[in-house]
Amino acid sequence: MTGTTRVRLAYGDAGLSVDLPAERTTVVEPVYVPGAPDQRDVLRTALRQPVAGPPLRELARPGQKVAISMCDGTRAQPRHLMIPAVLEELDGVVDLDDVVILVATGTHRGNTEAEIRAMVGDAVVDAVHVLNHDAREPSSLVHLGTHGNGVPVWLNRHWVEADLRITTGFVEPHFFAGFSGGPKLVAPGLAGLDTVLTLHDARRIGHPQATWAVCEGNPVHDDIRAVVGAVGGVDFALDVVLNREQQIVEAFGGELFAMHAAAREAAKRLAMRPVPDLFDVVLTTNAGFPLDQNLYQSVKGMSAGATVVRDGGTIVCAAECRDGFPNHGSYRDVLESAPSPRALLDAIEARPQTLPDQWQVQVQAKVQSRARVVMHTSYLSDHALAAAHLEQTTDIAATVAEALGAVGPDARVCVLPEGPQTIPYLA
Repeated sequence: MTGTTRVRLAYGDAGLSVDLPAERTTVVEPVYVPGAPDQRDVLRTALRQPVAGPPLRELARPGQKVAISMCDGTRAQPRHLMIPAVLEELDGVVDLDDVVILVATGTHRGNTEAEIRAMVGDAVVDAVHVLNHDAREPSSLVHLGTHGNGVPVWLNRHWVEADLRITTGFVEPHFFAGFSGGPKLVAPGLAGLDTVLTLHDARRIGHPQATWAVCEGNPVHDDIRAVVGAVGGVDFALDVVLNREQQIVEAFGGELFAMHAAAREAAKRLAMRPVPDLFDVVLTTNAGFPLDQNLYQSVKGMSAGATVVRDGGTIVCAAECRDGFPNHGSYRDVLESAPSPRALLDAIEARPQTLPDQWQVQVQAKVQSRARVVMHTSYLSDHALAAAHLEQTTDIAATVAEALGAVGPDARVCVLPEGPQTIPYLA
């Protein structure tokens, strides 16, 4: 009788534990670095001693209109620390009535007032205008020409018309844009629908370099940089790297592209983990709440698992999905529009125009064309998942054991307890 090993998975707010066969299990996690003892001080230092360019306070002038971009509620950005730190640097120079904080939703839904108060705190909401970006509202957008590889650029009017523009975000590997943070806080974060659809078209998403931790030579990230470099007008950028407790490990400030390059290197050191071989089974998560709040976001966890699964293997993805598919956006409609993952890929590649959210379906279908994907969720029915070409399990350990047994005694399982916070790669 072989022993078991208990693995703690990031899942919702509470997490969950799974017992797996010890001799057949490899656990791959990010390098753990404790959070900085003084989180606020790390941010203050990044704002005052930037990677490149002048400190934020030296850029501020009385009478300026200021726009600050921040991640929406699907991201684990510590906005409650970052936004006050930025406002403190501007204090005494800029009038708070002249500041607008823009929730960089891209094409996601806007956050409710209650969500925004939870994200940044009551004091910020009561003192500063906080607005959701709306990619689908033409009157809120400004057209800025065509840039990069034929990208029509529409950006948020408040952003374009500001005198001082500041991005705030956090950096982790991204499944088709290479890394999050940096220029993504402008495009797609504050971009119009046409811009987002072009940046996420089937040709770019299907490119082999549109993958985890690749920026240069990645057609998605190359065009994001081209667009933001041409018209994004970022005066100061602030990004952080987080640990599994969503605490700040390091912070980086200054000129956008130099800052982001430094933050990416730090994120890469924590997140990229070599493995000796591909696995028959991969058990992954979507890093717990807020990232695992819907199935759309959970494609990232599936994609992380796909980096080290054998062709024909099994990926089990544990994601709570308290926000369902979600029911806003087009992800569910696109997913249910064809009878199989292969048919979805064929339809997406043949379609002359990009549909909203088809990029997530394209990545999911690509994963499913290589491996069986079984979900464990708390809020989606077996029937709903079946319509999305996915299976569901209530017993993760039994499903892993069954998948290992189907392969034979030499089969191995790789566990990614933090999901897309760890990107394994073949050494």
